[in-house]
Amino acid sequence: MPTAERAHAAAGAPSEEGAPGAGRARRWAWGALAAVLLGGLGLRLWGVRQGLPYAYNADEADHFVPHAIEMFAHGTLNPHYFANPPAFTYVLHAVFALAYGGAKGAVRAFAVHPEAVYTLARVCAAALGTVALWLLYLVGARLWGRAVGLLAAAIEAVAFLPVFYAHLALNDAPTLAPATLSLLGSAGVLRKGRLRDHLLAGVGLGLACATKYTAGIVLLPLLAAIALRHRGRGAGPPARALAGLALAGACALAAFVVANPYALLDYHSFHAELAHQSALSSESQGKLGAPKEGGLAYYLWSFTWGLGWGPSLAALAGAVTVWRRERALGWLLVPAAVAFLAFMGTESRYFGRWLMPIFPVACLLAAMFTAQVVAWAGLTLRSQGARVLLAALLVVALLVQGLVYSVHSGMVLSRADTRNVARAWMVAHIPAGAKIVAEPVEPEEWAQEVRPGTSTAANPYRWRLYPALFQRATPSDAIAPSFIREVGLEDYETTLYPALVGFYEREGYCWVITGSTEAGRAFADPRAVPHAIAYYRQLARSARAVFHASPYAAGKGPVAFNFDWSFDYYPLAYDRPGPSLTVYRLRGGRCRR
Repeated sequence: MPTAERAHAAAGAPSEEGAPGAGRARRWAWGALAAVLLGGLGLRLWGVRQGLPYAYNADEADHFVPHAIEMFAHGTLNPHYFANPPAFTYVLHAVFALAYGGAKGAVRAFAVHPEAVYTLARVCAAALGTVALWLLYLVGARLWGRAVGLLAAAIEAVAFLPVFYAHLALNDAPTLAPATLSLLGSAGVLRKGRLRDHLLAGVGLGLACATKYTAGIVLLPLLAAIALRHRGRGAGPPARALAGLALAGACALAAFVVANPYALLDYHSFHAELAHQSALSSESQGKLGAPKEGGLAYYLWSFTWGLGWGPSLAALAGAVTVWRRERALGWLLVPAAVAFLAFMGTESRYFGRWLMPIFPVACLLAAMFTAQVVAWAGLTLRSQGARVLLAALLVVALLVQGLVYSVHSGMVLSRADTRNVARAWMVAHIPAGAKIVAEPVEPEEWAQEVRPGTSTAANPYRWRLYPALFQRATPSDAIAPSFIREVGLEDYETTLYPALVGFYEREGYCWVITGSTEAGRAFADPRAVPHAIAYYRQLARSARAVFHASPYAAGKGPVAFNFDWSFDYYPLAYDRPGPSLTVYRLRGGRCRR
């Protein structure tokens, strides 16, 4: 056998099932896969109850769980919300119906025990993220062999972003399951060309699009697989290619409609919200404190920590290697990743988690390249021990960063959130009925009573909360703040002026709570909101800081504001989740006593 062919075979190319030792290899692979799946699930469930009974992530609090419950309340399956596709919402709706015995039980559970409902939803996200690992193993095994499949699954099992976002009831981690299912079908189309592989790829594509719109990128591998399978000599009649394409397309459309039926039944709302969401992503950044370096640079940086330096560099090398050595697999995987980065990099808003739809491709390329390096080394290293040691070192290099930061994430999330710590102090030290000003770093229910067996949303307010998102201060101390239309979280800092501090004192709002995830936006871009900077300085001069809750370990921090790291707690400086919170006591006006 020529040298190149021996290297390819050693890299884990699929072997015949009847080959000697195949049964032993299969048993070994399944045992290792079980360890990867259990480890991945454990990382995803560690700290899954963080922050409860409050859902501090704004997207989690506003999107999937509430809409799944609202469908019970209004008695139809129309989510009346399409900014995010509803497949995961329907999954939660079905799970809640089974867990709580139908509509009345689910609505009551959310009203009485919201923390239990959110925990169940988060477990669903973690379970779907773990299913994605199994599917990724199958894709790697189909394309290159079990060793590559195992390593690809292991990389994704410990990678920080898939682990962290499996802790939240969002669609990011669940999307990986149908997207990887489509890749599995596309791999089968390329390798064997069976109609059932076209069906699998189409169903996965439709479900992926119905879970997260950008997951539609898996269409490119499907098209590449069909085109490559039916070209050249021995490709068969064109009618077979057209039949496969038609089957995949029909299955994709059917799966999308089943998982998002009101895209047709309520097309006007679907189209309007989809257009609005697209406009938001394409408009000028608009988020105070957001990075300015551009989407492509930001996403390339996000790879280095969201997936890890080792897997990212190996994936890049794998893309070059597969393109040069096995062009068909290059067409299957590489254009999708490049096109996704090119498209997302041109958008004006960008967050690390938006990269996740192409993480399965990156994990496959990284695992393939690592197996190829081991194979190349096997041609020159005579010692079996040396080859094993090299393989072990390469695997460690791929997994260590993700494992360290995912374990750290589990430790952080398992501890009390700073907002819960601060609230406990406030309950003990701020009289009930007192007027407080709290920045929008926590949900409004945070200011309400929390009684066993009752919902935070249904309870009376413990403190009188200043309507921070409904008023705007005027630059003059002599003029009271005027009521304006509600402003969003992104615009809150624009409503702040130094005059507000005097207004608080005159009106008896003597307790002011500030959080780093709001103030940090202003200090990250002080020229954009000079009045907010002056407000914070005036507050520090006029008030006494009576309590501080820090998310950082002793002697570490603070972490500069970032729309990823300030909310996913990636740096090792974090010791618990949440922003840095300070409770101030004003001393002038009606606050003198």
